[in-house]
Amino acid sequence: MANTKKFPHFFLFLLFCCCFFSTSSSIFVPEIKVQQDKDEPYVGVNIGTDVSNLLSPADLVAFLQLQKITHIRLYDADPDILKALAKTKIRVIISVPNNQILAIGSSNTTAAAWIGRNVAAYYPETLITAIAVGDEILTTVPSSAPLLMPAIESLYSALVAANLHNQIKISTPNAASIILDPFPPSQAFFNQSMSTVLSKLLQFCSRTQSPLMMNLYPYYVFMQNKGVVPIDNSLFKPLTPSKEMVDPNTLLHYTNVLDAMIDSVYFSMKNLNTTDVVVLVTESGWPSKGDSKEPYATIDNADTYNSNLIKHIIDRSGTPLHPEITSSVYIYELFNEDLRSPPLSEANWGLFHGNSTPVYLLHVSGSGTFLANDTTNQTYCIAMDGVDKRTMQTALDWACGPGRANCSEIQPGESCYQPNDVKNHASYAFDSYYQKEGGSPSSCDFKGVAMITTTDPSHGSCIFPGSKKVTNKTSEVANATQASGANTIRFLGAQTSKFDKNVHVLFGVALCLFYYSLIQVQLS
Repeated sequence: MANTKKFPHFFLFLLFCCCFFSTSSSIFVPEIKVQQDKDEPYVGVNIGTDVSNLLSPADLVAFLQLQKITHIRLYDADPDILKALAKTKIRVIISVPNNQILAIGSSNTTAAAWIGRNVAAYYPETLITAIAVGDEILTTVPSSAPLLMPAIESLYSALVAANLHNQIKISTPNAASIILDPFPPSQAFFNQSMSTVLSKLLQFCSRTQSPLMMNLYPYYVFMQNKGVVPIDNSLFKPLTPSKEMVDPNTLLHYTNVLDAMIDSVYFSMKNLNTTDVVVLVTESGWPSKGDSKEPYATIDNADTYNSNLIKHIIDRSGTPLHPEITSSVYIYELFNEDLRSPPLSEANWGLFHGNSTPVYLLHVSGSGTFLANDTTNQTYCIAMDGVDKRTMQTALDWACGPGRANCSEIQPGESCYQPNDVKNHASYAFDSYYQKEGGSPSSCDFKGVAMITTTDPSHGSCIFPGSKKVTNKTSEVANATQASGANTIRFLGAQTSKFDKNVHVLFGVALCLFYYSLIQVQLS
């Protein structure tokens, strides 16, 4: 009887220790759990070529590698670029231009020749992952719609003949406008005039395990529904529960427009009895400049959207309908295409100018290794323009009070007291709190009155807490290398120190010994 009494207690002791240390190990080394297979979500970029003085293919590839860009989409199958991509780790989607759909859809021989010339000639040295057949054919060139599926099927047959069908997927990018009544997502459905083609497309995607390619732009949703869709929802900004969009049929809460658009695609596919095809967002972005009719096409909004988009994908949060699936996204686009026709915004979707200098500085610190076009090692948190004094004062009071920011330098007679206004004082206090919190993006909000900047706000003898003049060191989240007129930064996640780890382990050992002593007392 004594032995039977000891075993359950000792089992509990072992179970406690194992659970504790297994939990501890997950804290120390979270990267072990990181998904590494081909389904891992990623962020890529589209590369348009309507650019003055576009980089040569060799320089372009060197620039992509410098920027840690591993996935790109081309709007054609440029042979020089495909050659330059050989023996790199950059994965590329090539495209069949719209004006070639007719010929390929009408002739299996033409389709086979296209695959031989643009795919087989380069693969596997060049990592071609997919073929985008046309671009928004159903909405921009509806006359070619009857030949879209024949073109896709012919190209697929050619891939099968070349034994490349398992490595390279085929689909066609679609505009969001193929979906009617997109919100709430549960009520969305495909335009019935396109249902015949879409049904065949979905059957093909299901059969070949290819994605449904969609071009999804929250910018256009916002512009077409101003007053209904808040700007914060479109830009992935943190929302209070009252600002979240709620689907009344599913009661799912949507904190951003892109997730709602993706789920509207899933519901539309379900209405056509398809539930096993994933969505690949082949285009999404925000313009940094527009004419008078596009006042929200600004650098700040473009920076906010694309930075938050990258974080959203890297965080693998999925969508409310499918939290287990995070769609990969290709940002539109890498370069400003200055040769594009009006409106002005058409030439200003790029992350970089044609000479490879950044249009604006993305803020993707802590979001893994991607598109580090931030040319600084340091960020600051400052007060936004246009905020009323009472709201700003409330945020300032919180930062200097409960937030425990160091506000000594903005007291009368101190170096940052002048200019003596609430915005200036708030900027210093916000930056103090932001730096104290390790530069976490979530620590620079203050209910929407603060923003992150890479411009040092120090002035005169007033040195801000985050200034490199004070720290005189390189940020821990960056490694910078200069080439092609732009800097690159490899962003790294925060790591647990060895000291913290050792303390954690010793604490666990002590708890285990304490628990074991209690067992011995009980058994005696």
